[in-house]
Amino acid sequence: MTFPELAAFLKSRRDRVKPGDVGLPVGPRRRVPGLRREEVAQLAGLSADYYTELEQGRGAQPSEQTLAALARALRLAGDERDHLYHLADRRVPPAAHGPAAHVQPALLRLLDQLTGTPAQVITDLHETLVQNEAAAALIGRPPAVRGPAASFVYRWFTDPAARSLYPAPDHPRQSRAFVADLQVVAARRGRDAEVTRMIRELHRRSTEFTALWDTHEVGLRRNDHKRIVHPGLGVIEVECLTLFSEDGRQRLLWFTAPPGSRAAEQLRLLSVIGTQDMTDREHTAQDATGSSWLGG
Repeated sequence: MTFPELAAFLKSRRDRVKPGDVGLPVGPRRRVPGLRREEVAQLAGLSADYYTELEQGRGAQPSEQTLAALARALRLAGDERDHLYHLADRRVPPAAHGPAAHVQPALLRLLDQLTGTPAQVITDLHETLVQNEAAAALIGRPPAVRGPAASFVYRWFTDPAARSLYPAPDHPRQSRAFVADLQVVAARRGRDAEVTRMIRELHRRSTEFTALWDTHEVGLRRNDHKRIVHPGLGVIEVECLTLFSEDGRQRLLWFTAPPGSRAAEQLRLLSVIGTQDMTDREHTAQDATGSSWLGG
């Protein structure tokens, strides 16, 4: 690992990014041409001390997940992202999918504009690549796992806790939609190794998945009405819209509510509540009925 070169490269990329490009306020008293070190650390979800060590050419070797987060925070292009991995002596991950995937720049630029709207970029296997704070407050942060478990679709059929995001009456519809979506993705990818492994594991672990898979329903959800269970605000009814990348491997999801609606007020309150867990999400989901309500 070439610490001095990695440090110099990180600083050069930090100097290039303007605060406004990443949704940060532009103040009159900035003494650096681009981002501050603590701002990069914040955007990448790292401690300021650890990022400072990297720019000073010392500290522990960054993991692939850390490099992926830095590449997103610094808005690195494809070749720049690969160069970052080489300098850190890490394997360059696939560009299109996986938890360490490089978010396509067009989707990332759009995400930056949705500062007050819950939004995130996911892969075609529903692995969260990056999300804004509003999305984290609405649906929570993804677990730090790798392999099939990084996919929300996989967790939906294998981990009961994943289903607490939606009220129980909505579970059958969500299951059908997830399987129909995966049918399209599997055919488009030509059953590559990642998809094949995931489908095999789902067949092994979920009879519900197998039954739905055998119906051969297909369909991508481009827009959807969702009822999301929030641990503090109860059930929030939103419209979920999806923008697909040109190759179909990544998606930008954002959640909206009609102005003046109860859901719009709930989304506004999310900016106050933030990501704190006020009650147990799973318990809230079990208590949710067919109508929207505001939890305590």
